[in-house]
Amino acid sequence: MAEIKLTKNELRAQQNRLNLLLKYLPTLQLKKALLQLEVGEARTEIARAEGDYAAQMQITDDFAAVLTDRLSFPIAAAVSILEVKTRYENIAGVEVPSLDAIEFRPFDYALIDTPAWVDGALIHLKKLASCKITLAIAEAKKRALERELREVSIRVNLFEKVLIPRAEANIRKIKVFLGDQLLAAVSRAKVAKSKIEAARAAYAR
Repeated sequence: MAEIKLTKNELRAQQNRLNLLLKYLPTLQLKKALLQLEVGEARTEIARAEGDYAAQMQITDDFAAVLTDRLSFPIAAAVSILEVKTRYENIAGVEVPSLDAIEFRPFDYALIDTPAWVDGALIHLKKLASCKITLAIAEAKKRALERELREVSIRVNLFEKVLIPRAEANIRKIKVFLGDQLLAAVSRAKVAKSKIEAARAAYAR
């Protein structure tokens, strides 16, 4: 760290710096608290999405045996995703993804050549795919919030543990130096005054 100048101008600069740091710190602390709250909510959202996915997976597993049957079309093609529509929301200053809609690719198959259970299986497979995408977006949202929380926490710690204490220490150091300089100047002035008065007294005799 560069040595500070022990001057009145530097004292004013350090006091202004400290005032700015103290003014901005509450904003950072508030943002940190909001992000902590949002990360907690994002984790709850993920837990809910994981539960939905697990439940849908269990339902889909019931079709596992019949899904191995030979069909006139590939199951994967029937549940192919055409587009995932997302939008971004600003939460505590962070742009996070939010799911708007999932659009599956249109697919037609001959009902007369298809077992009756296929319709139900396709519905649940689409729900399973939707649950997986919902979970992925929730996880992306949490990662974005956690990344911002880490950065804000670093700044808060920097303010609280480094910048503010450093500015306060610099101010104390400059004040002590200037105080010592003032005392020394007063002492020199007294000595000079005493010498002048002694000289006058000697001259008067």
